[in-house]
Parts: sequence; structure tokens; C-alpha cells
Amino acid sequence: MNKLNKIGVSALCGSLAAISAANAGDLTVTGGADMTWMSQGGVVTGNPLGLGSNFGFAGSGELENGWTVDLSIAHTNGGAYSNASVTVGVPGLGDILFNQGGSGTGIQRLDDITPTVWEEADGAGLSAGITKIMGTSGGATLELTPSEVPDGATVRFAWSPDSDGEPASDKAVGGTSGTLGSGWDLTVEASSDLIGVDGLTLYGGISSVEQFNNATAVAGDSDETVLGIKYAAGGFTVGYQISDDDTGNNTTNTKYENTSYSVTFNVNDDLSIGYAHIDSDKTSSTNVTAEADSLQAAYTMGGATFRIAEVDVTDQSYQTTAAYDTESTIISLGLAF
Repeated sequence: MNKLNKIGVSALCGSLAAISAANAGDLTVTGGADMTWMSQGGVVTGNPLGLGSNFGFAGSGELENGWTVDLSIAHTNGGAYSNASVTVGVPGLGDILFNQGGSGTGIQRLDDITPTVWEEADGAGLSAGITKIMGTSGGATLELTPSEVPDGATVRFAWSPDSDGEPASDKAVGGTSGTLGSGWDLTVEASSDLIGVDGLTLYGGISSVEQFNNATAVAGDSDETVLGIKYAAGGFTVGYQISDDDTGNNTTNTKYENTSYSVTFNVNDDLSIGYAHIDSDKTSSTNVTAEADSLQAAYTMGGATFRIAEVDVTDQSYQTTAAYDTESTIISLGLAF
């Protein structure tokens, strides 16, 4: 039995080596796990222990004509993939990204990128239920990052034929679609190489997505904007950004105006501390402001990171009763492989 196993493994390895040589590419696997404890004041939460795991595949190669190809497949708990993308690099043109309806494309990559030591104010475990900018990223998206731009500048243009359609597999059409249609996002980031001020980064973006109009609920398309600034000096990094989501709805949830700011400090190479805030003004039949504040610290020891966050949320999910004012302590030990 052992001998047969060895023969089978050798044959398989030989086949994989032949494929790798033919495509001149590499495929790597990375993963991690997070063990958490979460307590929430005044709320029955059940077992406070949690375990999260993830792994991802990253492939890369180069074609004979000089084009490069990169593959990314991310998996979350239970092995279900959360995002898959292929990037083709074309010399003289730039990178063309095909993303299968996952996060991190278009204007959504800027939904809140103020500096943190762990997560944004409402991302460590206790959500504020805030509606953030999304653009075209809800559907399969094509995104171009041109290479012929000034040093220090990054420009991205994303387009989706159906901005909230379900992703499709090979030779198939998307499944259930919502009210959104085709749309585009444009984002620009400028670093100190372009601006001329060390440690300074400016960024912004706009998005316009068509949606089905009817006199009762929807009056127009969905339009979003974002502007932000980050500055790093010594061990300190500060950031501030504003975003606006004009939903196109008639009377319900017509607009969201979000403000985020944060400051982080690297005490040494291993220890970082920070404070983050986000608030969101919802314009509706009843105007409400949801907000979150978070104090965080992270300590790294090789492939292990110990993190703690104190999160305070007010008017969670734009609800104004006392039950939606809550706070939480989250402790996490993350392991990277």
C-alpha cells in the first residue's frame, strides 16, 4: 500500500511539474486563523469564543508576448470563496482586472481607508450597520489601471454591465439581479512622489450606476463620491475622509453622508495603538446619525498578532432606541501561515 502511494504521488508531482514548466507560472497558498473573545455590554450574546480561518491561492505567470497574468482566489470560513480575480498586465497599457463580484474594486476600495492598527472603527467585530459606498463592485467588474500616468499617481477605471447581478461561472450568465444596472467608477490616488510632501497621500473617487426608475420608489441613478487625506510623520499616521451616497430613492433612505477619521502610533516595531471614528448621516423620512468609536492596539510576534479593540456604537443600523446604543470588547489572536 505504501509503495503504491509513493508511485501515485510521484506521478502526480511529475504531471504538475510539466504543467508548471509549460505555463512558466507559480501558484502559492497562504492562510491564517483568528481566535477571538467578544463581550458586549448589556446584550445576551451567547458563547463569546470565536474561530475564523481563511486561505487563498495566488498564481502568476508571463506570456511569450510579455503580458503578465495574476490569479487570486480568496476563501473564507467553510471553504466558500469570497473573491476571485484575474489580472492581465499589458505593457504600455496597464493592468486589466477581471473581478467576479467581490469587494475591493472600484470606489469600494476607498469606503474607509483611514489608518488603523487592526480594522476600521466598526470593523473589529461590532458593526455600526453603516451604509458605505459600493459603486459597481456588487457585480462582476472589469477594471483598468493604466500604466502611463505620472509617478506617484494611481488611476483606476471600473465598469460593470450589471452592478448587483450575481457572479457567473464559465460560459454562463449571472443569476438574480437587483434594481441596479450598468455603472462605472473612477478613483485617483496621489502619493508624496507626485505631491512633493513626504508622507502625504490624497485620494478620491466618483461612481455612477444606473438603476430602474419608477415614480413610487426610485427617482434617478445611484451616484457616489469620496475624498480623503492621509499623512504620516515619525510613528504617527492620521487620516480623514468624507463620502456621499445619493441613492436616487424618492423618500426612503435617499442619501448617506459619511465621515471617518483616525490616528495611529507605532510605539515600536511590534506594538501599535490607534483611535478611529466613523459617523453616517442618513437622509430619509426620519434623519438619523449612526456612529462608532474604537480604541485599538496590536502586538506582533513573528507570525502571530495579538489585538484588542474597545468599540462604542450609537444608533446602530440607524435605529434610535436605547437597545441600539452598545459597546463591546474584542480580543483576537491571529496566526499567519
